Amino acid sequence: MMRLVELSSQEAKQHFLKGSSYFNGDMPEYISFDPILKDVDKVLKGKDYLGFKVNNNNPRNLQNVNYNFISNKDGRFAWRPLELMHPAIYVSLINVICAPDKWNLITQRFSEFEGGAVDCCSAPVMSVDNQTDVATQIQSWWQRVEQQSISYSLEFSHVLHTDVTDCYGSLYTHSISWALHGIEHAKRNRRKRSLIGNEIDDHIQAGRSGQTNGISQGSVLMDFIAEIVLGFVDKKIYENLGEPRDFKILRYRDDYRIFTNSDYKAEEILKIISDELRSVGMRLGNSKTFMSRNVIEGSIKPDKLAGINLQDLGSANAKTVQKQLLRLHAFGQNFPNSGALRRLVSDFHIELSKLTEKPEDLEVQVAIATDIAVVSPSTFSVIAAILSHLISLSSANEKPKLWEKVLKKMKRVPHNGYLEIWLQRVTQPRAVGMNMTFFSNEPICQIVNREEVELWKNTWIGSNELKTALDVSKIVIGSVDEAEEVVSPEEVALFRKNAQAY
Repeated sequence: MMRLVELSSQEAKQHFLKGSSYFNGDMPEYISFDPILKDVDKVLKGKDYLGFKVNNNNPRNLQNVNYNFISNKDGRFAWRPLELMHPAIYVSLINVICAPDKWNLITQRFSEFEGGAVDCCSAPVMSVDNQTDVATQIQSWWQRVEQQSISYSLEFSHVLHTDVTDCYGSLYTHSISWALHGIEHAKRNRRKRSLIGNEIDDHIQAGRSGQTNGISQGSVLMDFIAEIVLGFVDKKIYENLGEPRDFKILRYRDDYRIFTNSDYKAEEILKIISDELRSVGMRLGNSKTFMSRNVIEGSIKPDKLAGINLQDLGSANAKTVQKQLLRLHAFGQNFPNSGALRRLVSDFHIELSKLTEKPEDLEVQVAIATDIAVVSPSTFSVIAAILSHLISLSSANEKPKLWEKVLKKMKRVPHNGYLEIWLQRVTQPRAVGMNMTFFSNEPICQIVNREEVELWKNTWIGSNELKTALDVSKIVIGSVDEAEEVVSPEEVALFRKNAQAY
């Protein structure tokens, strides 16, 4: 793996321009953002988005310039908003950040944040082999956070966990300039676009109706910008605490682990972290703050320990597919949406893909698998793959009936456009036999069906060439109707590598 700050400015630009960097979640194989990003980059030619607007029609004065869609976190009322930045603003921001002099300033600033009281374990990395960048980032977490935490048990008796509530949604965008230029200098020059921090702030506000609270979630570029601010907070924590002689702090993104030998010291450090985070608009979540007086036990997430125990049982105590599914269902009830559950269902999918004969209890298996996804929607891309394999084993007459039941149940999950993208993938292929076009209010599903809909607001753009580059039909690089009936393990490879790295 290689850290992004070790790349040249041109290498960094090419990395950020990848479709997998623009949106770092799973999408069906016939959806790709690469064509639009490539065409927009050709039109912009390294320039700023402001050079393409209609007179004084600034996008920051408009609604829905970026595109938001929802991923449901618990099947009920907890939602994770995912945001696709307007490609013209996104590419323009890349041009700003990756200008050689500005990239040098940013990478130099990152180096100044390092070596203090907080050991940052989430500096963005990229793959240098066949592994995906996302899986590489998670592998970095495992190596630097989990393993280092266990090692600290030799020195410390206490570990305190805490994290930021809605980190991306609460980040104060002016703090980006503070982080890059220092608070006093940034405030004195708040309106000068010559400061790269102000340029980044302006780009973010341009797609979010001029809001100064929050950045979009779902791209490598925004992860990188969040790290700039969090690294600045790390530096301020160091200025308060000094050298870490009787404590250690590990941070992965917005998750902190504080290692000490007393409750008092841990709580003292927690207060300082909380104070510094508040200064950039963030606050710690009380519900996820807890202390453990056994560092090894407190360093491994409970769901992972339970997952290891369950995985070690193999199929010895669950010899049938139904029993294995029930075991996964019970695990999901205790640890919904957990990384361990994602790993376990991924392993199960690989083994299930070897099944070639229809089981007598097929509908029961389908029912259990579907309910796992209802409780833990983050597993749905791989659960969709499991369902596609199971239902493919049934007769041509049975398939539509089973899929109708699955659709009816999954539709009960509220406000989940991301889930519907995968429902379309598994129900609309001609080979499935549903003989229907998947109906959804999710615009990405409608684009897949060649309907004319809008993802990003383009009324502020005066260049016809740029509008042509932004044609949303380009994101569809294949036909859902011609897609394979069964979703293979390779198609959800990102999910699987994510899960295995957990």
